[in-house]
Amino acid sequence: MMVKNQKSRTIKNVIKEMKKVIVISTSLRVGSNSDMLADKFVEGAKAAGNEVEKISIVGKNIAFCKGCLACQKLGKCVIDDDANAIMQKVISADVVCWASPIYYYEMSGQMKVLIDRMNAMYSLDYKFRDVYLLTTAAEDEPEVPQRAEAGLTGWIDCYPKSRLAGTLFCGGVDGPRTIAGNAKLQAAYELGKSVGSDK
Repeated sequence: MMVKNQKSRTIKNVIKEMKKVIVISTSLRVGSNSDMLADKFVEGAKAAGNEVEKISIVGKNIAFCKGCLACQKLGKCVIDDDANAIMQKVISADVVCWASPIYYYEMSGQMKVLIDRMNAMYSLDYKFRDVYLLTTAAEDEPEVPQRAEAGLTGWIDCYPKSRLAGTLFCGGVDGPRTIAGNAKLQAAYELGKSVGSDK
């Protein structure tokens, strides 16, 4: 009887820890290094028993924000493109992971545009608590990702129930798939695998 109860508690713990994870890959380049990091994060998060969906913005239609603020009344953007559907997935996720190449020491422009377009979330309830950021760049100095991290933190600060739970930067990778064989791929896998565990 004790073994059965212990097994029941273990099953409940697994169910409790499972998270709905959305990974958003914002690079538009084929063979992107940041996209390869995203794939490894996805593998790790799935290995930990989480429900994981990766969204690539390749082929997506995401227009610039017009600043009309109609989204605050409508709960969605008035522009009918792919941003609203992505926002709905983000808002219902427990964990959000962004992956971006770093251009001129900042997040990619397309990542920033998507963040701006999800402004409707500001007045809505949201589930996500942990936010992760994966970045790559040709430069490899430790300060390279700092502005991208600060930019994402500005978004997170607007959702006070959430936090920046982890970041991973891989520098020294410029051409497509340059990251192949890099130890940071395994680090991304381990970071994904940590999602849902007690930290």
